[in-house]
Amino acid sequence: MKKILVMLGPNLNMVGIREKGVYGAETAESIEAQIKDYALKSGFEAEVYQSNHEGDLIDKIHSSREEFCGAVINAGALTHYSYALRD
Repeated sequence: MKKILVMLGPNLNMVGIREKGVYGAETAESIEAQIKDYALKSGFEAEVYQSNHEGDLIDKIHSSREEFCGAVINAGALTHYSYALRD
């Protein structure tokens, strides 16, 4: 079965905990479960990886090249500030 890597950036482990009025009450765990369920229904396996550290996200991309057929990233604030991750 093909595998997809879903990466989540800084503070995305805090959804459902902080600022529920802004980010909602759904937890990181429930979102991960939904991602994995959707992937299976679509014929894929998904691994979800979250880190608050830019270098860890980059290292995960580098080490995952042979294991996954694709990746999706919600880089959080790094979307705006990380040239290294965007590269």
